[in-house]
Amino acid sequence: MIVNGTSDKVLYCCFPSYFDGPALDWFCSLPAGSISYFRDLSKPFEEHFAGSAIYLHDSDYLNTIRQGQQESLRDYMTCFTKIAMNIPDLHLEVELHAIKSGLRPGKFQETIAIAKPKTMAEFREKNKGQIDIEKLRQAWKTEKPHYRDDDKMRDNKKNFKPTPRYESYTKFNTKRDDIIKEILNSKLIKPPRKASSYPDSKGADRSKYCSFHWKHSHTTDDCVIAKDLLE
Repeated sequence: MIVNGTSDKVLYCCFPSYFDGPALDWFCSLPAGSISYFRDLSKPFEEHFAGSAIYLHDSDYLNTIRQGQQESLRDYMTCFTKIAMNIPDLHLEVELHAIKSGLRPGKFQETIAIAKPKTMAEFREKNKGQIDIEKLRQAWKTEKPHYRDDDKMRDNKKNFKPTPRYESYTKFNTKRDDIIKEILNSKLIKPPRKASSYPDSKGADRSKYCSFHWKHSHTTDDCVIAKDLLE
């Protein structure tokens, strides 16, 4: 329904027909005969509901958006884009400058400074690769084994015996002790966490030594953890 250009009588008869809830309650509270012109209705309405008006940011507000120290690039881009979309007549050059300025100091910011993307499309192409890297790093953190507080206590228990993960194991043409030493020397794997600080349990058999755990009481060939690792 288009009423633009019509008389005040039509305007102030049509306008309240769209009211509901608080707006309708406000309209019904107006004194009878208080409206002679449309401005007698529109101005009080705007003043009464000014607090409910939708505030639109201008382009200067983009310069206040900064990527947090722990904020991912993806989250930063999402936040920035959401605000930028609501700014009317935003120039792409202003948007590009603001989003580059908001990046936290680091390797990606340095990459952008060297690449000097001229358009938002070029910038998004660069940040897509960085977002993929962040996803990969997050996946690595998720897959990284978590050590519980009671792991050390379990390792120190005299009767603790790890459960083999496999029903059968490959037979090698040399001792597992020699294989483990070679792998550790070549740094293909790392020794167990705090391996060098493992205390030998009381009464441990000093004639047996595990090159993987760096402690006495069992041999590398009999070490279930080492066997699982090689398998």
